Amino acid sequence: MPPGVYYIGDLCYVMGTEWDYFCDHCLDDGEHILPGDRRVASYGTLYGDGTYPCSNGAWLGVDAGLIGCIKIFHIQDDKLTVEQLNKLGTVVVFNSPFETGVHNGVISFGHIEVNTNDDDSFEEDYDYEEDYDYEEEE
Repeated sequence: MPPGVYYIGDLCYVMGTEWDYFCDHCLDDGEHILPGDRRVASYGTLYGDGTYPCSNGAWLGVDAGLIGCIKIFHIQDDKLTVEQLNKLGTVVVFNSPFETGVHNGVISFGHIEVNTNDDDSFEEDYDYEEDYDYEEEE
């Protein structure tokens, strides 16, 4: 991806009226081109929705099961301030071109990593006994 100031987080929070287009054309993991030659990268989280730690100290809330990045001036909702973007995700400056990708649930945008593979809360919150049918054993 080219250098610039990027929003990193769940793209459903910032795509606005373009969300339908994004869902129809850009849901596969990887880098994509939006209308107007705007680049975006997005990757599915390993455990879907939740809150995931970012290597810069931010915590990223996810409601669409994915985390992506887009230059902040490519976000069409010009009412979103940098402060608001930092509440929805995190804003990061990349001074040089950077690679994006995902490996074993760790999503990377250049030097920034988001670990979606460490879901201890899933195991702690899940009630395994609710799925067990005790009557089948009889």
